[in-house]
Amino acid sequence: MTFTTDCAFLENELLDVVRLFKRRPEILTHSFRFEEGVFFNTFSVDGNEYSFQDKGQVCDELQFKRLERRFAKLRLYEILSNLYGEKMPWGALTGIRPTKLAYMELEQGKPFEELFRRMQVREDNIRLVEEILCAQEGIYEKKDGNTDLFVSIPFCPTKCAYCSFITAPIDKTKHFLPAYLDALEKELASVSDSVGNLRSVYIGGGTPFALETEELARVLKAIDPLYRAYSPAREYTVEAGRPDVFTEDKLALLKDYGVTRICINPQSFSDDTLQKIGRKHTSADVYRAFEMSAKYGFDVNVDLIAGLADETPAVFEESVHKAVETGADNITVHCLSLKSGAKLKEETDYLENDFISTMVASSREILPKNEYVPYYMYRQKYQVGNNENVGWTKPNKACVYNVDIMEETADNLAVGANAVSKRVFTEKGLITRFASQKDLKTYIENVDSIIEKRREFFK
Repeated sequence: MTFTTDCAFLENELLDVVRLFKRRPEILTHSFRFEEGVFFNTFSVDGNEYSFQDKGQVCDELQFKRLERRFAKLRLYEILSNLYGEKMPWGALTGIRPTKLAYMELEQGKPFEELFRRMQVREDNIRLVEEILCAQEGIYEKKDGNTDLFVSIPFCPTKCAYCSFITAPIDKTKHFLPAYLDALEKELASVSDSVGNLRSVYIGGGTPFALETEELARVLKAIDPLYRAYSPAREYTVEAGRPDVFTEDKLALLKDYGVTRICINPQSFSDDTLQKIGRKHTSADVYRAFEMSAKYGFDVNVDLIAGLADETPAVFEESVHKAVETGADNITVHCLSLKSGAKLKEETDYLENDFISTMVASSREILPKNEYVPYYMYRQKYQVGNNENVGWTKPNKACVYNVDIMEETADNLAVGANAVSKRVFTEKGLITRFASQKDLKTYIENVDSIIEKRREFFK
């Protein structure tokens, strides 16, 4: 496809709309102008011209940019949807946080449903957003100084076929571990001045339980002064990960350090699927991990992925039922997203799988019947079926960290390789980011520089 626009600001936004569709125009051009409160968008799609005029009230530069983007995306979506006969679940919305957009509308005294309908969002997705906002009551809080602490452990037993993260099998990266833990301890010792009102601690990966007990203890010990000093943080989560690396010693260690929540992430309860995606465990191992963890009283999060390998809707539905049977407090249903760096992306140009939407629909039926409600949601580029990832929770069991990170309402103080810190300035509506190096060796070599730059970032 050849694409040109006279508005560089909109180039990526419009390309995101094009990527929603299975078919693509061969030649697409766009021009934009703004005169006396009217947004003019003109498109040429394979030689056919389309012109639109939309009125919008502009208060400031930020509002102008929002409307400029909104009208251009909507009009291009309408053109392509009519040409190709396709309707998307989220219409012309391509952003990863629809709920954040809903909050923005509500803060301006507008019902968000009006905007979502104008952007041609499907009615069941509008209801989904309504349910999520309701479930976040008592957790959602926009307040300068609120902070979540994230600690990155980018090591895994093996690399899954769908994974595009920087993680690599630990047998190939284990030689970095001693120096990595040294760097992590140094970082954690340096951030006390940057922690505001600590709402949660989250140790993520990778697979933190890929570490040996003594190695994991070093991480928890380094976090402990921050966690104790700023208690009561509302929760302390460890993304323990795959069930084949669970041990009694590791679980007892978490309990000793005050961890309140763990993640057990099977992705599927089908042994055939687990083998195909490169997992070295079975569904029986998942049940054993739950049994092992039960005595410690942790809240438990579970992840499932719709669209793995060649699963049918029936196989995926069975996984949802089995996840419910475990008694998990949270169940997040992800839709497969094929990014560069994932083995599946290399082997598959792009999965056009109508089964994904069927899987999502079935999870939306099964989970509410079992007293789960949706409490956070996000979308990704290259997500098969243009659907969404939804976290479901039992009453009063929502994960604070997931709400904060998805709604971007609190600072995220992130340490470790490939960790991205964020500062959220609620009054200004501004978010700034600081990223550490992805590569383990580079991160370790530059940890002192990272510490100084982060100090400056959080001043």
